[in-house]
Amino acid sequence: MKNRIFVIGMGPGKEEMMTREAVFALEQADVIVGYTVYVDLLGERFAEKEKLTTPMKKETERCRLCFEEAEKGKQVALICSGDAGVYGLASLMYELGKEYPETEVSVIPGITAACSGAAVLGAPLNHDFCVISLSDLLTPWDKIEKRLIAAAEGDFAIAIYNPSSHKRKDYLMRACDILLRVIEEERPCGYVENIGREGTKSVTCTLKELREAQVNMFTTVFIGNSGSDIVNGKLITKRGYQIERNTVICGDNRR
Repeated sequence: MKNRIFVIGMGPGKEEMMTREAVFALEQADVIVGYTVYVDLLGERFAEKEKLTTPMKKETERCRLCFEEAEKGKQVALICSGDAGVYGLASLMYELGKEYPETEVSVIPGITAACSGAAVLGAPLNHDFCVISLSDLLTPWDKIEKRLIAAAEGDFAIAIYNPSSHKRKDYLMRACDILLRVIEEERPCGYVENIGREGTKSVTCTLKELREAQVNMFTTVFIGNSGSDIVNGKLITKRGYQIERNTVICGDNRR
C-alpha cells in the first residue's frame, strides 16, 4: 500500500468555505503541514492533530517534509490557501514526487481568491478572464508587464494576486500605469481585502482611482473588461445575455 499525501486547498481558511472532501482529509490525517499563517487559520478545529510548519520562502522544505512524514507511515495533509493548483504547491509536490515513488500525491481543490473575491465584489469575472500575480519573486517583472499588456489588449477581465507587500508597495501603481497604456481611466475596477476572514473589505472604483489605492498582500484586485459596469455598488462583467424589458403601453388600445 502506498503512502498518501493530500494537498488541500483550504480556500480563505474558514471551515464552511472548504469542501467536504477537504475537511474529511484533514480529519483523517495524522499530521498537518503548512505555512505558519495557514495552520493558524485552522483554529481549534484540528487542535489534536500533529502540526508541522515552515515560514514563507521555505516552500521546498515544506514539501519535502511531507514526503519524509509520509515515509514514516503517516497520512499527511499539506494545506494551501485558496486552491493548491493556483499559485500553490501542487506542482512542486508532483515535481518532488518523482523522488518518492512509494508515495502517492492527491490534490483536493479549494476556492481560489479570484472566485471568492469575485463573489464578494459582484460578478467581475463573468466573461473571459485571466489571473496575473504581481509577485516577482519567481517571475521576472518584464514577463509580468508583457502579460498585463496582453490581457489589456485582449480585453480580458483581470484578477490580480499579490498586488503589494512590504518590499513591493508601488507594484499595483506600476501595474495600473501599464494597463493605462491600453485601457481608459474610467474602466470599472474593484478590490477585496481579507476575503472570507475577519475584516473583509470590498471597494469598487475606476482604474484611475485604483492606481492610488492602498492595498496589501491579502488583497485581490479586479479590473473589468470593456463591457464591465458598476451596478448598485457591485462590479459586474456582462456575459452578453439579452434582457427583455417589460414595457407598459399607454393609450386607448384602438385597433
